[in-house]
Amino acid sequence: MLDQIIDTRIHDIGGGFEVGRVLPFRQRRMVGPFIFFDRMGPHDLPAPVPMQTDVRPHPHIGLSTVTYLFEGQMTHRDSLGVEQAILPGALNWMTAGSGISHSERFDGMRQDGGRIDGIQAWVALPEGNEEDDPAFAHYAAETLPQFTDAGITGRIIAGSAYGMDSPAKTHSPLFYLHVELQAGAKLELPAGYAERAVYVALGRIEIDGAQYRPGQMAVFSAGGTPYLVALEATRIMLLGGEPLGARHIWWNFVSSRKDRIEQAKADWTAGRIALPTQDNAEFIPLPQTAA
Repeated sequence: MLDQIIDTRIHDIGGGFEVGRVLPFRQRRMVGPFIFFDRMGPHDLPAPVPMQTDVRPHPHIGLSTVTYLFEGQMTHRDSLGVEQAILPGALNWMTAGSGISHSERFDGMRQDGGRIDGIQAWVALPEGNEEDDPAFAHYAAETLPQFTDAGITGRIIAGSAYGMDSPAKTHSPLFYLHVELQAGAKLELPAGYAERAVYVALGRIEIDGAQYRPGQMAVFSAGGTPYLVALEATRIMLLGGEPLGARHIWWNFVSSRKDRIEQAKADWTAGRIALPTQDNAEFIPLPQTAA
């Protein structure tokens, strides 16, 4: 059953780089464990790409960041000492746990510029994992399961769907997919999850007679077998899973406890969360308010 339609809101994350924010939304904080969903682009970055476009070092707690690109390239560096180029179709899964910092820079596109487009999502951690040691994992595009059907090509980014499992380590039941559809292709949403959503990145789809355009997320509850039909060449992201319970979110911090958010704010201000090993010359200060 359709629960809600969420429209993208434009948000400047600094340096003039705008994203399309879908989650959290005032009337819908989460879909399953997904508590944050930003569309990064599509943007045509000029050459040379200015440094102020980069996302400088910043902290996280209580979540996993899930970065996935359609086009372009970014470089991830974190306080564990990891440096990793992110390419289209690959998955960067960073678990913040008790605290981590990282940066996202356009090093690979700096000289020539080009188009950047992708999604960064955050997955909240179960209460029992919120204080886990931070960790990072990278999965190349060819290691993620792919499937095809009539007019359909898809990739299982994380979790389980359609009888296939991603190799990415997750902490609660979820699914996260990238699917390309030709005009007229039909696809059933993954079953067996309490909360499900489809985000339209490109093209148009129809579900139960209603049409959805790029930038919209349609959220469904458990039960039923919603089918979507591509009205033209279409790109969608499918996501959802089992809810974890209420979470507090402030800036880049997520927790089941308000006092833990306050501790994270104090830790970042006092320098108790280390900066990325290979990117420690600057950082984003704690904001006065969480935008």
